[in-house]
Amino acid sequence: MDCSLLAFSFRRLNSTQQELELKTTQYFKYMRKRPDRAIILDEWITRVIQFPEKTEVQSDGRIRKWGWISEESKFLRIILLEDGQTVHNAFFDRSFKETQQ
Repeated sequence: MDCSLLAFSFRRLNSTQQELELKTTQYFKYMRKRPDRAIILDEWITRVIQFPEKTEVQSDGRIRKWGWISEESKFLRIILLEDGQTVHNAFFDRSFKETQQ
């Protein structure tokens, strides 16, 4: 698969401010233009990648991660490439039924 990578820098506030890089595919960039995807913040994506409530590896090696986004009262599903760092897709998953924290 030939996926061009794009890098976005953003700031996340912790006890100290640090710059994190979010690597994405061209597909992610294209899909993010949709109104239902445009509202998803990089901060939420990073939160789910770092602290998922559930993780699964697909048969093609891609990694699915889910996390509860309290600001939206929804579960966010992130699909990462096999490298575990590059975001291929991110969307609110209406079918995911896990206990909310």
